[in-house]
Amino acid sequence: MSTDFSRILSLLRREKHISQRAAAAELGISQALLSHYENGIREPGLAFVVRACDFYGVSADYLLGRTMSKDGAIIYTEELYDDSQSKDHTLRGNIAAQLNKKLLVNAVSLIFSLLGRLGNRELILYVSNYLSCGVYTVFRDIYSVNPANLKGFFALDDPAFSSGAVSANMQRAKCDLELELIRMAQDKEQTEVLSGLTPQTIQKEYPALYQSLLQILHNTNGRVKKMLAVKSTDK
Repeated sequence: MSTDFSRILSLLRREKHISQRAAAAELGISQALLSHYENGIREPGLAFVVRACDFYGVSADYLLGRTMSKDGAIIYTEELYDDSQSKDHTLRGNIAAQLNKKLLVNAVSLIFSLLGRLGNRELILYVSNYLSCGVYTVFRDIYSVNPANLKGFFALDDPAFSSGAVSANMQRAKCDLELELIRMAQDKEQTEVLSGLTPQTIQKEYPALYQSLLQILHNTNGRVKKMLAVKSTDK
């Protein structure tokens, strides 16, 4: 049985806002047995999995942690919502949120456009893994500000997260990324694809995205140089 099963089973019950006793009664088992299932102490049979899927209105693939979609649907690229062109009304009045969202969305779009030209699936995966770790960490930190929020939302428990496991995975992705770039540098066909890249050519090819990338480079350079200057004066 998937290690995610017990976590998801517990999460679904709490999302439904019912007690363990009430859920157990609906599922035709004792509260003690449901507690064992939710805590990963015992594994249920197929009949229980089917009843749980029907009761919570989810697919078996979701309950077993095989997909993030509750109906078990496979997510295709063309079906993904693209927020880059949307007008997020929740950000109205918050200029900082609007500005930084646009800067990051545009810059990442430019990066993945360049990756698409290379057609290197490994490189795309490593870049995605690296950026995803940052998104995961920020979202989890924000989500966890309120201790009442459901912990089961994350498969990684708090001790593992606090230990820096995600940061370590981010560093692993960066290592994979760097090694793949070194390998690419020895492949003339791949390096030729990105030949002639200059600020001028990037601006010409990506006029709508270039300013965002430039602003992020400028802001980051400034922060890092300031940090290094402070460290040098501390010595």
